[in-house]
Amino acid sequence: MSDAGILAELSSLRPELHRYCARLMGSVIDGEDVVQDAFLRALAALPGRELDAPLRPWLFRIAHNRAMDVLRGRTLRRTEPMENAFAVADDGAEDALARLMQKQAVGLAMARFSELPVMPRSVVILKDVMGESLGFIAALLDLSVDGVKGHLARGRARLRAVATRPVAEVATPAPSPEVARYVALFNARDWDGLRAMLADDARLQQSAYPLRTGPTVREFFGIYAGYGEVRLMPAWVEGREVMAVFEGDAAVPNHMMWLEWDNGQIRYIRDYRYVPYVLAESNLIVAPHV
Repeated sequence: MSDAGILAELSSLRPELHRYCARLMGSVIDGEDVVQDAFLRALAALPGRELDAPLRPWLFRIAHNRAMDVLRGRTLRRTEPMENAFAVADDGAEDALARLMQKQAVGLAMARFSELPVMPRSVVILKDVMGESLGFIAALLDLSVDGVKGHLARGRARLRAVATRPVAEVATPAPSPEVARYVALFNARDWDGLRAMLADDARLQQSAYPLRTGPTVREFFGIYAGYGEVRLMPAWVEGREVMAVFEGDAAVPNHMMWLEWDNGQIRYIRDYRYVPYVLAESNLIVAPHV
């Protein structure tokens, strides 16, 4: 396969890779950060990869290992002794309960997965959300097939308990002054006003492209100036204040942006225009008005 073909295949795997990583991390935003990092690591590792090795399991392993590194760095982690994985038998039969659990897992709120210990969480996502085979999961996670069955049984049992608890409704807050100003300037197409909000060391991440820093970030607004009618609305996802991006006369957002601020200045822009699967996986709440 040519280099262009390999790159195209890697890019085509990003949506399903995000589907896994977002649930593993409990966040569509954190999941995309892992996918982006994994993608860059895969590109760097391509010269040393075995030529006949399938790309998909190779890329999944890179992303899984990166997610594990991030999860280990978190202060609060749920752990489970490895021997407990074999305490519950599961013959892997596709019975009515298994089918019910698969349906439930697909519709479960993203953050709820983080309430499962990491290994059962990975197994449940791979089996019940992604539909992977026990053999694929065992190879990815360095487990025996029996070990996968044990983690799957324990994960499903924990998931049933998690899924029955009601989700607390959170009132939508008013937009912050910074976001309200950004939205107003953007919708007025005041690109110079937006550039004035940038910190000198501002960074821009458009997931399918390399990170940009410093003065080159100013070009971001010129790019949007050429897109025609684009409007923003304040929005929230996973408790984070973001902006929904509407193009043309669309009634639903096409993608979203997320900004990080420091004393009223923009320090980091994450623009998800080129990875629409992030919005598709998110529970985005758009403000009723600015």
